Amino acid sequence: MEPSTLATDRGISWRSILLGLALIIVNTYWVTVVEVRWYTLDGTCLPLFITPVFILFVLCMLNLGLLRLAPRWALNRVELTIIYVMMVISCVLSGHDMLQNLFGSISHPYFFATPENEYQRLFFRYLPKFLLVRDKAALTDFYNGNVNPWTSGLWLAWVLPLALWVSFLCVLFAMMLAATTLLRRAWTQNEKLVFPLIQLPVAMTAGAEGRGIFQARALWWGFAVAAGITLFNGMHVLYPQLPYLAAVKQYDIAPMFSSPPWNAIGYTPISMYPFAIGIAFFIPLDLSFSCWFFCVESKLFQVVGRVNGWDAPSNAGFPFFPEQAAGAWIGLGMVTLFGARHYLKNAWLQVVGRAGEDEPGERRDYRIAMAVLAFGLVFLVLWSFLLNIKWWVAVIFFGIYLLLSITITRVRAELGTPHEIYYVNPHDILTKVFGTQAIGPQSLTSMATMYWFNRCMRCHPMPNMMESFKMAEYAKLNYRRMIAVIALTLVFGMFVAYWANLQVTYEAGASAKAIGYKWWLGTESYGGRLQTLLQNPVPPPVSIEPGYTGGAWYRHLHFELTKVLYMLGGLVLVFAMKGARAASVAWPFHPAGYALAVSFAMNYFWFAFFISWAIKSLIVRYGGMKFHNQAVPFFLGLILGDYVMGSIWAIIGPVLGVQTYKIFI
Repeated sequence: MEPSTLATDRGISWRSILLGLALIIVNTYWVTVVEVRWYTLDGTCLPLFITPVFILFVLCMLNLGLLRLAPRWALNRVELTIIYVMMVISCVLSGHDMLQNLFGSISHPYFFATPENEYQRLFFRYLPKFLLVRDKAALTDFYNGNVNPWTSGLWLAWVLPLALWVSFLCVLFAMMLAATTLLRRAWTQNEKLVFPLIQLPVAMTAGAEGRGIFQARALWWGFAVAAGITLFNGMHVLYPQLPYLAAVKQYDIAPMFSSPPWNAIGYTPISMYPFAIGIAFFIPLDLSFSCWFFCVESKLFQVVGRVNGWDAPSNAGFPFFPEQAAGAWIGLGMVTLFGARHYLKNAWLQVVGRAGEDEPGERRDYRIAMAVLAFGLVFLVLWSFLLNIKWWVAVIFFGIYLLLSITITRVRAELGTPHEIYYVNPHDILTKVFGTQAIGPQSLTSMATMYWFNRCMRCHPMPNMMESFKMAEYAKLNYRRMIAVIALTLVFGMFVAYWANLQVTYEAGASAKAIGYKWWLGTESYGGRLQTLLQNPVPPPVSIEPGYTGGAWYRHLHFELTKVLYMLGGLVLVFAMKGARAASVAWPFHPAGYALAVSFAMNYFWFAFFISWAIKSLIVRYGGMKFHNQAVPFFLGLILGDYVMGSIWAIIGPVLGVQTYKIFI
């Protein structure tokens, strides 16, 4: 589906904004309750968030009723689009990998420090204390629960750290919004990227005006299949004596390969998530093929390594997927920027007045965007100075983060895949390339305090910003108005997310009853990583042997190049596959498929992608595009049915006070 017009300027109604703000409170609290308190939904771990789709579905059903009974009160497509975008951005903030992580990080060091873990001796003197909560009483009640933080005054201990993180996040989000504005036209209009993940909400907002997708029988057949499976498995969770469809969620096939060398494959889940099969149908065939193929190939690589003894203790770390993933994603980022070089050059020429505008007001937009980026860079310099991070470490840290931000935005816009790049973050890349001694304990500690927002990036704001601009085109809404909506939601949503996390966690207790509280994020940041790095320093790839006093220095070099070479290998493979795709349209391997497969993003989804790829290949080959287009509503129904029934279970769980079926993980 393509938008009918590009030059549009439909207005935004106040009722859509007010309704959106009210629903932000509902959605944020709901997400916090089900993910932090009960852990009955992992909706913000997925590239297409669950609760915004459910809320949009409810609004669409109500809207279809209003169109018959009271047409004047019915919402139009622009209003539904605005509300949906506000729900998505609120999930970005309240979700699994954003502010939930923040609370797991800033509350950890001063509460969990013990003589045994030696936190105080190792890194307390390096901590930016103003960014962390230090009040022992506030932390004790936070972890124990059964307290109202607002009447007891415990919330005051959080004011300064949360206010400082608000300022940091506002600047970081503004930079992302500026970068998205710069790249918007290139990706949404010039290249006409497909944006697979917005196909469902786009179809729903159009259908809610009384036409389109909700009249398609195939949609409801797909809905019934997916909702039926989720209902069936959900009843098993409440009543274990009922049967269960195990292969729907992560059925490990590794026990079937118990003999050497095949047992080297390790944990190998297959899953047939209905929503994943539906989402993968809208992904280009070459990418869906590459995703499952490289996952299988990575398992075979482990088997080959076992045969050849590459996984011996002396080669600890094999098959070095984190290093391969780091190189692959950096390579994708470099390819992305190189591909946009002409467009970005033209944008700069417009800013300085040496090129004409492609759209009215575009020069002004570019000037504002570049000014915001310049201001943001200055702020990051000051922030790094405040945290006492070495200047070159700060440049590389934020440079890698921003490069990865652009890269996953491109991958989402073009391909629509999950991007759980757990192995790839600035902290790990810096320590592997330079070693811990060059970085120093102060910079390592300061980076640990920022690990929470770049650990996994499933809730990253930038891809959702770009998708919002594309949805604005479908709704015939000027993207400048969408910028205002996103900015309003980001500011309002942050404070609502802060309130929801404090309310839910103080009430339940982070250690007492909050099943999904991210205690492990703090442990991973300070105990699992920082403590380990300070106690067991990582040597640089090339160093002088200890005891060297002079003469023939080149004979005393010590090399630890394995991880760096695997990193370079991942980068070279991406470049090679990109070159092969440019040289031949018949080249079947997409470099993003390799990057996704070795970075944990495909572990849960590869088999669902295989199923969808096989079905779509057969449909296109034997039925043509006509049959493909007829099948589209069915696969949209698979997503919608799974999401709606999963959301219903996520309502039933907190109401009954029990854990219910999760449609993911």
